[in-house]
Amino acid sequence: MDIKKFQKILSIGETIAVEFKTCKKGAKDDLYESICSFLNRFGGDIFLGVEDNSEVTGVPRNSVEGDIKNIISMISNPEVISPTVYLSPESFVYEGKDVIHIRVPESSEVHSYKKVIFDRVKESDVKVTATGSIAMMYIRKQRIFTEKRVFPHVKDESLRFDLFPKIRKMAAHRDANHPWKDMSDKEIIKSAGLYSQDVETGKWGYNLAAVLLLGRDEVIKDCCPTHRTDALLRKVNTDRYDDRLIVETNLIESYDLLMSFAEKHLWDKFYLEEDARVSLRSKISREMLVNTLMHREFTSTRFAKFVIEKDRMFVENANRAARIGELTPKNLEPDSKNPIIAAFFRNIGYADELGSGVRNLFRYVKLYSGKDPQFIEGDIFQIIVPLDDNYSFDARIGKATGHQNGGINGGINGGIKLEPSESAKAVLEIIAQKPTITMPVLAVELGKAESTIDKIIRELKKKGWIQRAGSRKSGYWEILK
Repeated sequence: MDIKKFQKILSIGETIAVEFKTCKKGAKDDLYESICSFLNRFGGDIFLGVEDNSEVTGVPRNSVEGDIKNIISMISNPEVISPTVYLSPESFVYEGKDVIHIRVPESSEVHSYKKVIFDRVKESDVKVTATGSIAMMYIRKQRIFTEKRVFPHVKDESLRFDLFPKIRKMAAHRDANHPWKDMSDKEIIKSAGLYSQDVETGKWGYNLAAVLLLGRDEVIKDCCPTHRTDALLRKVNTDRYDDRLIVETNLIESYDLLMSFAEKHLWDKFYLEEDARVSLRSKISREMLVNTLMHREFTSTRFAKFVIEKDRMFVENANRAARIGELTPKNLEPDSKNPIIAAFFRNIGYADELGSGVRNLFRYVKLYSGKDPQFIEGDIFQIIVPLDDNYSFDARIGKATGHQNGGINGGINGGIKLEPSESAKAVLEIIAQKPTITMPVLAVELGKAESTIDKIIRELKKKGWIQRAGSRKSGYWEILK
């Protein structure tokens, strides 16, 4: 063990891949529980002779050799660790004290200690008893893409061939010279890798990716019973929901349905990018929903969720984790969980290159709510986006620097003194999107009385932020910068 590396490990403390044990009177059960959990997760390093607070107390020098022999004997006993493993504990001296280091590799199998399976969760070793969690562990260990599972009995009539005109149009919109534009339906299926051979049985057939992308609803239900996204709005009734949409159809139409749900319940705040209006709501929702649709582990019994709350929204789905912890643009290591589905999404313009979603969300969420999103990788993957209806990037820029993006929202924060100011902002944002909107419709959309809307409109006109152009019936609103 390199001493400088050990000092760095001590400074960081215990993590999902580092465990400290005192071992003053020999190895205890908790050592083998840690070895088992490390084998079942991502591997790691165990140090004997170190307290939980990183203080090095050392292993009694006269017992080091005996402890190492005992550890090797125990992990070689199938009654203790099953399947057995071969590890090479080594001792070293740090500041005059003996420390035993055990490097535990990640195993391709699921191991148990005295017939109990352990997993590593953060800095703890946790018993795994739920059959669903054990199944997910086996899936993770298999290192296979479950989207490639072949269903020989799924025939042409099981698929939605009526989706292909839309698929061609979407591919051509993404790339005017896209080869799918002139391919037949079967050629697109072959090109996308949706018809493949089972390497174990030698049989050919449509795979799970084909079923999820193009399958009829009843076929998807038969092949993947837990394929479902539960979309919930929880702003008032937080115990249950204010609105709900259960989506169990193919992935192409699932995206459309979930995007409509997001557009229905999220503010579309005004933002200019290179003199063109950009929908931050659509940018953010797209990245979140595409990620949860194409990177989930479809064989899990856990349903995916898309939840909008008052101060945040999030997606969560079962995941075949390659690591544990929070992801950022700096530590991101792109890992496609379902490469066939991901490639199909890229071809039709739903997704960009691998890893771009994280970068885009960190960019656009900051503009939308003033805070960063969170990406939490584990057996359950989560993207959490903070929400703040009172925040506007344009308002902040306009007030501080007079940037061209600040004309509308900057005026709201800096020049209009209405109570509450959120009402004026809401009116301006809707007018910016729908210049021909009438006051009665505005009142309905904002849930306010027409007299209240009339008061806000008169005040906005008085302050010089809006004016009416054209006739009363066929005219429109102009926003003045």
